[in-house]
Parts: sequence; structure tokens; C-alpha cells
Amino acid sequence: MGLTQQRKQELIGEYQIHETDTGSAEVQVAMLTARINQLSSHLENNSNDHASRRGLLKMIGQRKRLLSYILKQDRGRYQALIGRLGIRG
Repeated sequence: MGLTQQRKQELIGEYQIHETDTGSAEVQVAMLTARINQLSSHLENNSNDHASRRGLLKMIGQRKRLLSYILKQDRGRYQALIGRLGIRG
């Protein structure tokens, strides 16, 4: 149920900071956001899947910590990233 290898490569290509970047905070947030969106749609159809709900909450917490880190480092990068991902209204 995770992301396909092709989708991961697309996200890395879109959010990487430099050519060899595969694990920066921006890339991690983008991958977590994709997984969160996927899992949210799964939980709409399977409301009693409590194990997946717990995993979703853990992912949301991890994304929040990464976004907090990016905000502390550079507010402009943070604003650009949340704008591109369409999170936090």
C-alpha cells in the first residue's frame, strides 16, 4: 500500500534541492504527504481500520516535526514547500 518506486522517483525529482539529493527534509515531507493522502483515502472506505489510523497519526507527527525543522532553518523554504504541497490551508 506504500508508494511505488516510480512515484518516489517523481517526488524526489520534484522536491530535491540539488542533483544528488534523495533524503533532504523537503523530499521526506513530500513523500510523507503523498503517503498521508493515500492512507486518508483508504480510511474513508475502511473506517474501522484502527492500525492504519495509528500509522497515519504517526506519519502526521513525523511530517509536523520535519516541517518544524524546516521552519527553524529557513522561513522562505518552509512557505514555498507548504505552498507547493498544498498543506496548511
